[in-house]
Amino acid sequence: MIDVKNVRLLSGNSLKIIAMLTMLVDHIGYILFPRVLILRIIGRISLPIFAFMIAEGCIYTRNKLKYFLGIFLLAVMCQIGYFIAGFGLDLSILVTFSYSLLIIFSLQNLKEKIINGTKPEMFFAYTLSIFVIGATYIVNRYYRTDYGFWGCMLPVFAYFAVFVKEKASSLMKVAFFAVGLLILCWRSGGIQYYSLLSLLLLLLYSGKRGQYNIKYLFYLFYPIHLVILYLIQCLY
Repeated sequence: MIDVKNVRLLSGNSLKIIAMLTMLVDHIGYILFPRVLILRIIGRISLPIFAFMIAEGCIYTRNKLKYFLGIFLLAVMCQIGYFIAGFGLDLSILVTFSYSLLIIFSLQNLKEKIINGTKPEMFFAYTLSIFVIGATYIVNRYYRTDYGFWGCMLPVFAYFAVFVKEKASSLMKVAFFAVGLLILCWRSGGIQYYSLLSLLLLLLYSGKRGQYNIKYLFYLFYPIHLVILYLIQCLY
């Protein structure tokens, strides 16, 4: 009988690198070769992996404010770049993930108050969580972020496993996450269904970060590769 743990070969670092490479392929297709559909199909793998790792970051981070500000400030810088590049007020995926972080942190606060808080604290925590999720939904009704409301909720589904069971296994997280990804695919349609292939990679996730902390590599890679691709587009 095969031990499932023995086939979980991918660390968090490995998944992030795969996500970065497939994101690069996707953006090459979007910016330089919009008619080459296979590039966009390959790129569908990127979003779910990043979304899952965002949830993992929320679960294990020791400094929630620092984690949120890192994503949010990068989102602001990218929005400035989007505007300069002529994409107007289109919102990047980092804005989507900023909403995800707010929702997850509000749910973490809710869980803490359910366990240790007083009744007024629990009531406030419930109200805060409902407000944050509701505000995210309303904002997306009038000014849609990248992948919309269900894109914002995608990392939240991975966190739900931990909300239900403190020491949820990677398999349980992927199972919860798969529900959110199916909803996103259903709402988006088209080639978005190819993003379900990412679940095969997530099933190989070992639950470990890896030897090195490469989160800053992504923080640098995201804006730099977009700038380079837009410059190439301007030249040709």
